[in-house]
Amino acid sequence: MSVASSTADVLVVGGGPAGRALAAACADRGLATTLLDPAPRRPWRSTFAAWAGELPPDLPADVVASRSTGRAVALGEHRLGWDYAVLDTPALRAHLDDAMDRCGVRVVTGRAAAQLSPYRVAVTGGDAETVTARVVVDAGGHRRTLGTGPWRTRARAEQTAHGVVVAAAAAAPLVPAGEALFMDWRPDHGARGWPTFLYGVPLGDGTVLLEETSLARRPGLPLDVLRDRLHARLARHGVPVPADARIERVRFPVDTPRDSRAGILGFGAAAPLIHPATGFSVAAALTLAPRVAAVLAESLADGSTGAEAVARADREVVWTPAARAVHALRRRGLEALLRMPAEDVPAFFDTFLALPAPHRWAYLTARDDLGATLAAMTALFGRSGWALRGRLVGPSMLPPAPALPPDPGADRAPGAAQHRYRR
Repeated sequence: MSVASSTADVLVVGGGPAGRALAAACADRGLATTLLDPAPRRPWRSTFAAWAGELPPDLPADVVASRSTGRAVALGEHRLGWDYAVLDTPALRAHLDDAMDRCGVRVVTGRAAAQLSPYRVAVTGGDAETVTARVVVDAGGHRRTLGTGPWRTRARAEQTAHGVVVAAAAAAPLVPAGEALFMDWRPDHGARGWPTFLYGVPLGDGTVLLEETSLARRPGLPLDVLRDRLHARLARHGVPVPADARIERVRFPVDTPRDSRAGILGFGAAAPLIHPATGFSVAAALTLAPRVAAVLAESLADGSTGAEAVARADREVVWTPAARAVHALRRRGLEALLRMPAEDVPAFFDTFLALPAPHRWAYLTARDDLGATLAAMTALFGRSGWALRGRLVGPSMLPPAPALPPDPGADRAPGAAQHRYRR
């Protein structure tokens, strides 16, 4: 093992889409940039998606694997009015790697173990014992590689999902050609308990990903419960699942507190850029990366310290006053959903999906447009019945919803087989 001797301008901890995008953007601004990644050559396995209108305009066309008309089902069917894009994961990875190579990002293999000082990070399991930089960015995901906090030990509200990939022809009864199913709340799985929905998107290669999804629960609904529901739902619609079908499992928190660590810039899921109502974050990270890099480069060029550059990037790009206010409102919406009785959830989404498209778009995408977000929430309240209004307003006067039993029997389909498998 060697000891890193040079000091970078920027150290990005974490080599996912957010970390790679920001490292490339910083290097493109002329900043000496180091990316710390525990497994730089490991392929990405996740499926990344976004509203097509959220993606950066300069993203190469071949990074988008499919673009489909968005549709949702609650009490009735709704056309979203905009396209849903699924990214080609290998193409996205190649695009970001090419950008890093072109701009001269230094990649160090290893895992951040601790922050020894504002500018020095201890590394284990790789090429170096320490890495130093004027600016340290934590893009290591929702676990926030650097630093600690009481939020780590609390039960988190999580989005969980279990999915299978099937041929598009087999999925056609649920996801017709040219469409993407954002959510289908019909209880076709026959289960009682916590509400879940079907998510179905074409992957662009003649296959479709079908996922039974729990939008948010504290803690997350167990994956084997979702597997049972998915297979029951697909059987009801006559969708066969091959024995060797590719499986996708999802689990991540949607209530990670806003990053406020002094001297460290949280980016990506560590910020968190995750929308608590959808779980989306990749488009936001790709869009914000050049803006963050521009502020860091300008600040360092003006003679600011790394801590000052971090504070400015956080204040002017990642967490502007408006973005903080919108995030707080979205978190209130999340708590309302966590406290909502299962039987009321489809009606809530039916009301939301019936809003005019500008209101829906604002709530789902406008992370720093406080006026548009307030207008959307006001419109939702105005269209809701008195019972639903109480469900929306009540949580604003209550502490966060308490944790539920981790594996409640009522959340299982009657008679469903129990399954455990490796993640």
